[in-house]
Amino acid sequence: MNQKLSCLIVDDETDIRELLVMTFDRMGIETYSASCVAEAKTLLKQRTYALCLTDMQMPNGSGLDLVNYISEYHAGLPVAVITAHASADNAVAALKAGAFDYLSKPISLKQLRPVIEFALKLSTQTNTANPNTLEMIGDSEPIQHVRTMIAKLARSQAPVYISGESGSGKELAAKLIHQNSSRGDGAFIAVNCGAIPENLMESEFFGYKKGAFTGANQDKEGMFQAANGGTLFLDEVADLPLAMQVKLLRAIQEKKVRMVGGTTEEAVDVRIISATHKNLSEMMDSGQFRQDLYYRLNVIQLKMPALRDRPADIPLLANLLLSKLCTSQNIAIPLIDHKAQAHLSTLQFPGNVRELENMLERALALCDGKTITIEDLLIEGSSDATAQGNTLFNSSHTPDLNLTDYLEEIEKKAIIQALDKTNNNKTAAAKLLGVTFRTLRYRLTKLGLAKDDEAVLEDDNISE
Repeated sequence: MNQKLSCLIVDDETDIRELLVMTFDRMGIETYSASCVAEAKTLLKQRTYALCLTDMQMPNGSGLDLVNYISEYHAGLPVAVITAHASADNAVAALKAGAFDYLSKPISLKQLRPVIEFALKLSTQTNTANPNTLEMIGDSEPIQHVRTMIAKLARSQAPVYISGESGSGKELAAKLIHQNSSRGDGAFIAVNCGAIPENLMESEFFGYKKGAFTGANQDKEGMFQAANGGTLFLDEVADLPLAMQVKLLRAIQEKKVRMVGGTTEEAVDVRIISATHKNLSEMMDSGQFRQDLYYRLNVIQLKMPALRDRPADIPLLANLLLSKLCTSQNIAIPLIDHKAQAHLSTLQFPGNVRELENMLERALALCDGKTITIEDLLIEGSSDATAQGNTLFNSSHTPDLNLTDYLEEIEKKAIIQALDKTNNNKTAAAKLLGVTFRTLRYRLTKLGLAKDDEAVLEDDNISE
């Protein structure tokens, strides 16, 4: 450790101060100590510190008062708080006020060292003022706010809850928080809580010991152990069953886990970031989600804006996604014409960025390879087809046009383009269109595009 780095310890108990001073001295860190908030404020005015470690409960002022003071007058100084075993609410309050982490009494050296190391990394980082958030594309006010929040959250160890609709970029935000934090060199473990069978959840999260159950032929670490020193991203956390919510709460509060079949707990140093598209507050009120876990996860909330709430970003995002698609397929990047870009900015995109990418992937398959037009975007099956129906089919402008005929013409064009793109390979064309091979054959016959020898069964024998 750098000898010039110094730490301020604030605790009214002499033995704890002495223990912490010895620990910091062994790590080569210059240490100053105070027995109360007033003394701490005096020492803060005298020099710069790389870390402040403060007790929460003191006779003349609380650690929370000191956290608030440092946040206002010494912004950038990492503060960790020491809490009593049963004062989880105090820890949450401190994290909300700006503390970057907390330690529970009795203090374990195994738990203290990572807190010190991460705090010192924060103090010596030079890139936190300009975090690498380029992947969070856009210039709109909502997305600029997201990037600002990511920069702030990267300097904390506090649990973060990311809310937002499906496809709005919650996992990307979690990755950026991790990458720009002092944990950036550690693992980022993402888990979809809704994809794990309930009977396997505990062993997946906490691991298991050999012989714990039939088939457990050797010890296996869980996701908490895999994320040790890094970040654990719990996607769709609302899907956790209540029994697992209790165990998760304990692991987060105690920073310890017990493997299935194990007899002892092991300390883990994991930052929790969670997300869901569901309303956790409503689920909590209805008894589907534990209140204590909700407040543990939702220390700081980051809300991801829907794509429709930042229409100005859509053309920029569309071009970025298109570039990625073309790079992955090793093909030239076509131009999205002005009408198509303007059209994209008017769509609602209930599926958000994921839906935009899907639309562009289809349009890429159907375009002429040089330009993506508005017609390439309007294919059957896209979520905007119905929404655009009233705009495209306007009886005042097309009084002699039948709606069924009009829609069939669009469908014909999409199918013909897909067949041209795939050199008349119907299996590949069906994949591009997002339908089954059987459905494509049926539509070819229905629309009069099939050759006589390729005619399929009559309508009542076909299951679309």
